[in-house]
Amino acid sequence: MKTMNLSSEHCNISDWLRLEATVKASIYVVAFSFATFITIIVIAIVSQNLKLRKEIRYILLCHHLLCVSSYCGLGIVFQGMRALLANSPLLICWVVFGAQLSVGEGILFTLALMAVNTYLAICWPLRSLSLVSSVKYRILAGTWTTIILKNVCLFLMEGTSPTAVAVLQSEPLCPVILNGTPARVIGIVLLFLLLSVILVSYSLIYQEGKRAGHFNRSNIKARKTVFIHLVQMGLHVVPTLVFIGLGKMCGVFFFALNLVLFGIFAFAQCFNPLIYGLRNRELQSRLHRWMCCQL
Repeated sequence: MKTMNLSSEHCNISDWLRLEATVKASIYVVAFSFATFITIIVIAIVSQNLKLRKEIRYILLCHHLLCVSSYCGLGIVFQGMRALLANSPLLICWVVFGAQLSVGEGILFTLALMAVNTYLAICWPLRSLSLVSSVKYRILAGTWTTIILKNVCLFLMEGTSPTAVAVLQSEPLCPVILNGTPARVIGIVLLFLLLSVILVSYSLIYQEGKRAGHFNRSNIKARKTVFIHLVQMGLHVVPTLVFIGLGKMCGVFFFALNLVLFGIFAFAQCFNPLIYGLRNRELQSRLHRWMCCQL
């Protein structure tokens, strides 16, 4: 903590952090509003249909959308505490940031599970149906257990240096935790692992579709969907890698670069519910009927 405070005074990074937090909190508000609006619509459609509620792809989709909305909502809270200099206890800052990090990892985990489920449904349609139905809740439980245990272990590794009194003291700028070398290395490894699962799944789906003749003129939308998902993945991954690599630096250039990367990342998060949710044909048709019923 002393080292961080000395470095902050030396380069006056506290002013940059507060300005950055103000801009990020505003962006999070927009992303949260849009993402939550679409999430509520999708969950309302799925919850009102027994068939959709039992399908693993819609269960994963709802989990994914809830993670996106929760991530943006917790981002408003954390960046708002920084922007307003709320003088929150250090422990509260760590808990809010840790919760946001966990649901952020949940976003990537659910994307990987959705990609694997799509591959199994296309390439192993008969075997996958019974297999996935029997283990779907165990997979979700295992996913969240893995995320929570990983972050708790890293929290215990990095959060043991401050004393109990220091943890309960107020911190105006709410410093983050899980920012050390072990956490960064594990974060990059996890990111590449999940990204590899997604890319391999999409590659196998594409090859299977090409082999079976599915990707022809009558079904060009499937190829376009794969392309859109890959672009969306890039908008998630590239800013995250640069964030992890750069850390916090002073100066107008790094401030502007950070906000540009964050804007790209927030844009991707904002449109996740639209791309993975309402582009689904079945959800589109049910949305039309649902809106007619509401009117």
